[in-house]
Amino acid sequence: MKRRLCIYLTVIFAMLSQARAQQVDLVKYVNTLQGTDSEWSLSFGNTYPTVGLPFAVHFFSAQTGKNGDGWKYQYKANRIRGFQQVHQCSPWMGDYMVFSLMPGIGKLEVNEERRGLSFKHENEIAKPHYYAVNFDNGIKAELSPVERGAHMRFSFPKKEKAFLLLDGFLGDSEIKIIPEERKIVGYVHNGRFVPEHMKNYFVLTFDQDFKAYGTWENVKGTIQAGQRYDAGKGKGGYLEFRPGVKVEVKMASSYISPQQANLNFKRELEGHNTFEVSKRKAFDTWNALLNRVRVEGGTEAEMATFYSCMFRANLFSRKFYEMDPEGNPYYFSPYDGKIHKGYMFTDNGFWDTFRGQFPLSNLLHPVMQGRYMQSLLDAQKQAGFFPTWSNPGMSGVMIGNHAISLLADAWVKGIRSFDADSALAAYYHEATNKGLWGGSNGREGWKAYFTKGYVPYGDIHESTAKTLEYAYDDFCAYQLAKATGNKFYENIFARQMYNYKNVFDPQVNFMRGRLDNGQWREPFDPVEWGGPFTEANAWQYTWSVMHDVNGLINLIGGVDKFNAKLDTFFTMEQRVNYGSYKQEIHEMREMLLSKMGQYAHGNQPTQHVPYLYNFSGQPWKAQKYARMVTSRLYNATEKGYPGDEDQGQMSSWYVLSAMGIYSVCPGTDEYVFGSPVFKKVTISLDNGKTFTIKADNNSPQHVYIQSAALNGAAYDKNFIRYEDLLKGGELHFVMGDKPNYERGVSTDARPFSLSSID
Repeated sequence: MKRRLCIYLTVIFAMLSQARAQQVDLVKYVNTLQGTDSEWSLSFGNTYPTVGLPFAVHFFSAQTGKNGDGWKYQYKANRIRGFQQVHQCSPWMGDYMVFSLMPGIGKLEVNEERRGLSFKHENEIAKPHYYAVNFDNGIKAELSPVERGAHMRFSFPKKEKAFLLLDGFLGDSEIKIIPEERKIVGYVHNGRFVPEHMKNYFVLTFDQDFKAYGTWENVKGTIQAGQRYDAGKGKGGYLEFRPGVKVEVKMASSYISPQQANLNFKRELEGHNTFEVSKRKAFDTWNALLNRVRVEGGTEAEMATFYSCMFRANLFSRKFYEMDPEGNPYYFSPYDGKIHKGYMFTDNGFWDTFRGQFPLSNLLHPVMQGRYMQSLLDAQKQAGFFPTWSNPGMSGVMIGNHAISLLADAWVKGIRSFDADSALAAYYHEATNKGLWGGSNGREGWKAYFTKGYVPYGDIHESTAKTLEYAYDDFCAYQLAKATGNKFYENIFARQMYNYKNVFDPQVNFMRGRLDNGQWREPFDPVEWGGPFTEANAWQYTWSVMHDVNGLINLIGGVDKFNAKLDTFFTMEQRVNYGSYKQEIHEMREMLLSKMGQYAHGNQPTQHVPYLYNFSGQPWKAQKYARMVTSRLYNATEKGYPGDEDQGQMSSWYVLSAMGIYSVCPGTDEYVFGSPVFKKVTISLDNGKTFTIKADNNSPQHVYIQSAALNGAAYDKNFIRYEDLLKGGELHFVMGDKPNYERGVSTDARPFSLSSID
């Protein structure tokens, strides 16, 4: 028996070693500082140097900003004041359930300004699995993640008192110090959109004895030396260690109970005897995921951009479930404050991510996506409405009802883990009611939208943008109903999905604001931001008819006028009318910096626009502009994005576009062609198959597709179907430096659209 076991273990070890040998180190390309040189007035990503596993319950980050500042880490800062457990998906939303640790030497400093330590970026390492910084005073801090916690290590210089400070952030907290067990336990409660009785229970263990300890509070900075327990607003704790010590801290958290926090700790950290074990395992997790999409034949800078974006495309939505003692998933609901069985996900704004992040995840993570879709229905039951931007619960921020896009896109791609009739009934409720939370909790202006066919401008802000988003969402409901034979809902939404036509004015050839009496809002300026539009203008939102591009072509006057208008869009004067914003907002400034006319890649409504030439007989221009965006507007530096990264959408756009494909219309099974950045992309699918995209003769100058073949057969279409990707195989492009005006120009080559071109 022992001999058999030995042989078995030898074989398993050999298999694992072989699997590792087949992988290359792709983590080395990732820079988690990408996009961190951002501020309120100008975003190059609005990111922080995230340390966390893919889609993990908790992330961690160095903190340069004050407690409560959405810009928790800014590249221009030169002092760090804490290492936070973070859940923030956007600086505009803030964070929740936060606490932090901060080392210090000499004199105990609890004030967040005075305890900050200076550092230099050359003494910083920022990777998905590992963050480290050597402070100017000689302290070294290191972080490595597990799914529901982290492992940290702090190395202190000799001859100075060594401190670790736990900060309970901006809300209620409880601290219990247990010196005989080298442990701190407690909870924090903070954040804007969290239930009143929600708590983040934590357990921290240390591998060194405490020389001294106490509690403090961060309102007045009062210190209680020797005190083991405290609870209330902003309570924290501190520990003193012997000089020159190297302290390892292991921590885990739970939203369910202290017992579950201990169970999470036991499962994820108990066997990690040293920091290096946690670091290696986190590296292996990320490297395995990054190797799911192998790119070859690009520059080192392009590799860094791709894998840095691949990293951020696989962070959100965050898992919000834990595993009970029997290994079954359950969760504290941020919607009704109760414990439920099953899976839950959170921290995502669907107005951003339905466009690219979810279509990418449907390709790479179909099992997780299946769980996600059911969790949407569970959230709807608990809250009365679908989430639109969860943080972690209902917020109602932004516009549209895009949960139906996620559900329809999953269904048409074969991810059918949920009951379609229940999803349609929930969406119908969504589309015929208005909830209490913000503009996207239910449907603002739904009565007028159903009776007039548009949302009137006036009492309801951003009315034309809402009309366009609703029409697309109703198309997704129509798609789901049609695919499942639900004639009742199919008939309802078959009419509503064309409502985009009711806000198009043929006299000016733009979408524009329309009043309750049917008249057009005056005066009209197509570069005026705000008013009827969301963080955009008429030039940008006119293209938001993803489900019926042919219908839009007809409205504009045919393919020639459509293409001429598209050409103008990318090359016209960059004039800005501040409109209802009355001042420059960061999206305007980012558009100006991109120098591509009125194209504003930094905001989601225009991100599909380069690909629209595929619908109008000029696919070479889609190739030109898609490649222009990937090469000009993205890089792997602290200024790596042309606007807010937004929970993986900006990154997912790059990842898909660098492959040479993009999801113009989620809710269909098509990915539309652009121009691949690399000579070869190998996608390892969940089903064990491999799909390869080759681009012979590819280079920064050779951006145009000369020919295409799918599995050896000539392929003239400007899109590929999800099922063809999932089968495995090869898409083979030959690239050139001049357009091929003959390829992909027939009507049969064009992607899906509801209407035919007149």
